[in-house]
Amino acid sequence: MKNPVLPILAAVCLSLPAHAATPAQEKEFMDSYKTAVEAGDKKTLTSLLYTVGAPPEIVEFFKMMVTMPLPPGSKITSVELVTPTPEEAAKLNEPQTMPDGKKFKLPLEPYKQLVITVESTGANGSGKGTSKMPVAEKDGQIVIPVPVAEK
Repeated sequence: MKNPVLPILAAVCLSLPAHAATPAQEKEFMDSYKTAVEAGDKKTLTSLLYTVGAPPEIVEFFKMMVTMPLPPGSKITSVELVTPTPEEAAKLNEPQTMPDGKKFKLPLEPYKQLVITVESTGANGSGKGTSKMPVAEKDGQIVIPVPVAEK
């Protein structure tokens, strides 16, 4: 007679999230990101990208996006890692069709979103903006996955 507990235990283990980032790792990631943006540290910012399997033009686009300097008079007011809603998670894991008709998807399943809030003041007034980027964990590191072609 086979033990029915082993298949159940295996199913439970396989259904657990594939990430195990600790709160300390998440804080370190957010602090590194904020410090690098404020210092204009392109090397650190690009090191946060997970680019395995991504086409060079997509990698370059993401490098440009993460290293874009803050506009004059702007400052980061918050950096958070937020768990996406089930709807957001489903959308993050769907292939996206690009203008050229090619489909791309994230190579790693995001477990949170990096949410950055920036406030700016200037001659034209003040404003506040928020941007989000999916983050995933790979080999114990929190990374920003760069899309790859859907296979």
